[in-house]
Amino acid sequence: MTEQANATTEQRPEFSIQRIYIKDMSFESPNSPAVFQGQWQPQVNMDLNTRSQKLSDDMYEVVLSLTVTTKNEDKTAFLIEVQQAGIFKVAGMPVPALHQTLGAFCPNILFPYAREAIDASVVKGGFPALQLNPVNFDAIYQQAMARQAEQAKASAEQTH
Repeated sequence: MTEQANATTEQRPEFSIQRIYIKDMSFESPNSPAVFQGQWQPQVNMDLNTRSQKLSDDMYEVVLSLTVTTKNEDKTAFLIEVQQAGIFKVAGMPVPALHQTLGAFCPNILFPYAREAIDASVVKGGFPALQLNPVNFDAIYQQAMARQAEQAKASAEQTH
């Protein structure tokens, strides 16, 4: 009976946050102070990327990279890059669930921290607060999986 209880315990999924931190960050305002002279009608563009790496048996680092480029009157007002990272303990999950946890769930946890770091830097750079809209990491993950499946299918068709 004890062996069955242990087997059930070992298969139970486990998730915990070990640490959240900024891995890298930069802020540039290449056209200051001239950018402060005009009417403020910014065009904001955000690029994001995620990556993960296994640190040890059940420990993973997930890095959410955000690049926000804001232009005003076709000139770059500011450019900010943040790599918000976290170390997560993930155990007892089947591979598909593990991949979704690292590719969608963990970035979802990291995003508010990155958003706050970006907003604070923008304000300290002399610009109005920048509240980035929420991101649906689950949808992004599903799109990435669909693209991978299409690429795998195309590769398989080319080899036949």
